[in-house]
Amino acid sequence: MEIPVTTDLADDAMDLKTQIIRFVATGGLSAVVDYGLYVLLLALGLPRIAAKSLSFVAGTTTAYLINRRWTFKAEPSRTRFIAVVVLYAVTFGIQVWLNELMNQVFDDQWWSLPLAFVIAQGTATVINFIVQRAVIFKIK
Repeated sequence: MEIPVTTDLADDAMDLKTQIIRFVATGGLSAVVDYGLYVLLLALGLPRIAAKSLSFVAGTTTAYLINRRWTFKAEPSRTRFIAVVVLYAVTFGIQVWLNELMNQVFDDQWWSLPLAFVIAQGTATVINFIVQRAVIFKIK
C-alpha cells in the first residue's frame, strides 16, 4: 500500500486557491443580491445610506451562509457566528462610510454610484476574506 506524500505547504496552497475561487464566486452572487437590492431600494425612495445599509445586510448574510458551508466547509458554530457578526459589523461600518465618501468625492457623475459601490464592496470583501480565513475559519 503506497501512501501519497504531500507537504502541508502544498495542501495549504491548494486550499487557499480553492477558497479564493469559491469566495470570489460567492462574493459575486452576494454582490448581485447587495447591488440589486440597493438599486431597488433607491428606486423606492429610500435614502442612500438606508438603502446601502439594508442591501449590505442582505448581501453579507447571503455570503456568510454560502461561505461557511461551501468555501470554508465549517460546521455551524455559535462562536463562529458571533465572530462573523462582529466582523460584518465592522465591515458594514467601513463599507457604508466608504460608499458615502466615494459618492461625495465623485460628485454625482453618471458612473459614481456603481464605482463607489465597487470600491466599498471590494474593500469589505478583502477584509472579510482575510479575517475569515486567518481567524474565524482557520485551517488547523
